[in-house]
Amino acid sequence: MAAKVTTIQRGGSRFYVDHVTQEKVPGVTSVVGMLPKPFLQFWNAKMVAELAVDSLSFVQQMAERDREGAIDYLKGAARRYTKSRADLGSKAHDLFERMIRGEGRLTERDRFGDYVVRVHPDLEPYRANFHQFMDAVQPELIRAEDVAWSDTHKYAGSFDALLSIKDEDGARVTVIADWKTSKATYPDVALQMAAYGFADRLIDPDGNSAPMPHIDAAAVLHITADQWAFKPVRFDAEVFEHFLTLRRTFDWDREVSKTVIGKPFASGGAASLVTGTQRRGA
Repeated sequence: MAAKVTTIQRGGSRFYVDHVTQEKVPGVTSVVGMLPKPFLQFWNAKMVAELAVDSLSFVQQMAERDREGAIDYLKGAARRYTKSRADLGSKAHDLFERMIRGEGRLTERDRFGDYVVRVHPDLEPYRANFHQFMDAVQPELIRAEDVAWSDTHKYAGSFDALLSIKDEDGARVTVIADWKTSKATYPDVALQMAAYGFADRLIDPDGNSAPMPHIDAAAVLHITADQWAFKPVRFDAEVFEHFLTLRRTFDWDREVSKTVIGKPFASGGAASLVTGTQRRGA
């Protein structure tokens, strides 16, 4: 029986669920999220400060009517920005999948052999840059948006694409690829790609499972409204071992840490005294 996979959110983390066995494993991005990110507090503070300065009179008027509302408005600056970027990224990923699958390609008789994909103006630069990437790299799609599942290490994640491309010598190689629409390319993408590529099997949307094929390399397509770059990503056992360290840290954070402090052998202080009157509820 094919085992379809769905996702659920628990405690701020994503889990993948096998509907036949009911096995639940954490998602790759949630595991990578165990990396410390001390810069986020400074970034969050900067977002709040910029919003306050850029909309000073508006915030002042709001605070005069609803002080708590003004505070919540400022506190939510980073969250709103992150959500807007995530929404744009999701729409761009959907567009890229449609294009890599060939949707919208005109026939050779049609004008310029271009891609006819009607998109929102905000997405048009991403569409144009992804089109340039496909023309330059000529990737052949093997699989897209399938789930990589590790029975050995208990995790899963959806990867963007498995591609066949030509290397510098013109030979075809299999590359696991990820699309990134963020401002920059960050090192933790290597942890993601290693997790996908070193998983045990692939599961398609219908629940059909197949062993993970041999993967020669990993790459990230960093694509923004202004540019695109297809970059190699280190893909080896050492990087994967760092991911596995975070996988163990995830278990510590979600499960083990809750078991390590026991009930006190003894305690003291005024709060520990219970009088007879308190016991009788009088």
